Amino acid sequence: MRQKGEQIYTTKLVTYVLFGLIMVLGLVCLYYGSSFAPGLRRSDEFGSGFDGSDPVLFRSFARHRDFDDVLLEDLEVPKAIPMCDTTYSELIPCLDRNLIYQLRLKPNLTLMEHYERHCPPSDRRYNCLIPPPIGYKIPIRWPWSRDEVWKANIPHTHLAQEKSDQNWMVVSGDKIKFPGGGTHFHHGADKYIVSLANMLKFPGDKLNKGGNIRNVLDVGCGVASFGAYLLPLDIIAMSIAPNDVHENQIQFALERGIPSSLGVLGTKRLPYPSRSFELAHCSRCRIDWLQRDGILLLELDRLLRPGGYFVYSSPEAYAQDPENRRIGNAMSDLFRRMCWKVAARRDQTVIWAKPLSNSCYLKRMHGTLPPLCSTDDDPDATWNVLMKACISPYSAKMHKEKGSALFPWPQRLTAAPPRLEEIMVSPEEFQEDTSIWQFRVIEYWKQMKSVVQKNSFRNVMDMNSNLGGFAAALRDKDVWVMNVAPVNMSSRLKIIYDRGLIGVVHDWCEAFSTYPRTYDLLHAWTVFSEIEERGCSIEDLLIEMDRMLRPDGFVVIRDKPSVINYVRKFLTALRWGGWSSEVEPRTDALSSGEERVLIAKKLWDDGVSTL
Repeated sequence: MRQKGEQIYTTKLVTYVLFGLIMVLGLVCLYYGSSFAPGLRRSDEFGSGFDGSDPVLFRSFARHRDFDDVLLEDLEVPKAIPMCDTTYSELIPCLDRNLIYQLRLKPNLTLMEHYERHCPPSDRRYNCLIPPPIGYKIPIRWPWSRDEVWKANIPHTHLAQEKSDQNWMVVSGDKIKFPGGGTHFHHGADKYIVSLANMLKFPGDKLNKGGNIRNVLDVGCGVASFGAYLLPLDIIAMSIAPNDVHENQIQFALERGIPSSLGVLGTKRLPYPSRSFELAHCSRCRIDWLQRDGILLLELDRLLRPGGYFVYSSPEAYAQDPENRRIGNAMSDLFRRMCWKVAARRDQTVIWAKPLSNSCYLKRMHGTLPPLCSTDDDPDATWNVLMKACISPYSAKMHKEKGSALFPWPQRLTAAPPRLEEIMVSPEEFQEDTSIWQFRVIEYWKQMKSVVQKNSFRNVMDMNSNLGGFAAALRDKDVWVMNVAPVNMSSRLKIIYDRGLIGVVHDWCEAFSTYPRTYDLLHAWTVFSEIEERGCSIEDLLIEMDRMLRPDGFVVIRDKPSVINYVRKFLTALRWGGWSSEVEPRTDALSSGEERVLIAKKLWDDGVSTL
């Protein structure tokens, strides 16, 4: 009996072990299937907007941590990356409000948190290529694009009806045209800009003030006509607006070839360093400037240079409105306590000026609000940093000099700015950086010369801007550059602005805050090496670059040979294989080791027309 019992026990034990092994193998298969099968649908996990029929959301590619040459020879890449459904042709992964509902986030709507960045976790990233809308055409080229774009490229006409009395945009056949109007300048941004210069008594009624006003922040910019008409004055505006109910404002602006970016004054600092702009502008931008002890105005204060201006305009219809008069009086009181003064006033436009030094702050009565920020606050820290309801005082040096000590434009582009010493870069190193990038860009153009047509580029992004040398080397091209300072180099973005250029801080382990198809050229110098060292996905970044890149656009990737070898394997899968060139560049003082340069063109073979 005892022997029989032992046999039964042994049989049961073997059964349990086999059953356990089968379960483990099943789980392993399920895990790897979900990791690598590009068509696995996850519709049961999502709410509205996902019916289970669109192969859009996939788990990220397998991460490859070790990029030595031996391993690269053995790595396999997909022969093709699937296309997303056309309903996702305007997807912005980190500004996708569907994601907020899917992740059951509870943003504070009154503080505009729902317009701030909320990125998908790695298992919900979009590992498919974003398609253009039906009927898409190669964008109209600059400078004609300032005034008209193809309607098929941004098939939204809501603003044309909603703002019909303000001349924002007009639908005309297969195009959308932009007469240059705005909420407060129905008769054209050009005339409005002249009137502002006249109010400030600038020479020749030119708002650039002899090159001393170069960088402008346009808050709630609409379709960025204000920024468009500043460009002939050699003024570059960072035009921002949220991805809100006013359909696709920033997409229209970028399609037109106007410098702009998605952004909102919510709870976090804007991704720009302190003292970046000479002028900030708000034309009936529907912002509650008095909320939370004036924290939004204090954010503008952080961003303005010494003596900088804030232009605040509202429609004439509001002149006698009691509520708007109350708001105006409260704002005046807040500005007085912030030591700002009225520089000019006319009708419904007021221009305020920020103080040149700390003198006024030091004379305020004890306990006056808003307070000065504490000495341990870094006014240049911006990535995921909450706004602070305090005044950022000037350094002792700036207080003494009573200004930023910058040369007027265009001299400031190549002159070593004073803030170089804050990042421990010498003027000699700065000048060497400028010279190196001039040579590098000339070499890039030689590689692309045979395939680049006139006016091919307008919107350019430098994904690792360093000191801005790449953008400075494009000075004679009719382009603008979005200089991106990766989070580990964010302190250098202040030098970009001091040179009269624009840019943002960004983490390339996440998607960028822009619409699809908004850049003609992407330049990535050591970007892949940097994110790979942090354990982020090279494959995810390639798909993100494809999302941002216009059809017929180019990528210039400069990195170590092992990365270039791996990226080159993806050209066919990404549909970047129409033309490519690879060279081993000359070693220079910026080279961290052996480098290679890969240039590729995004295919577009639909036979579309262009202007």
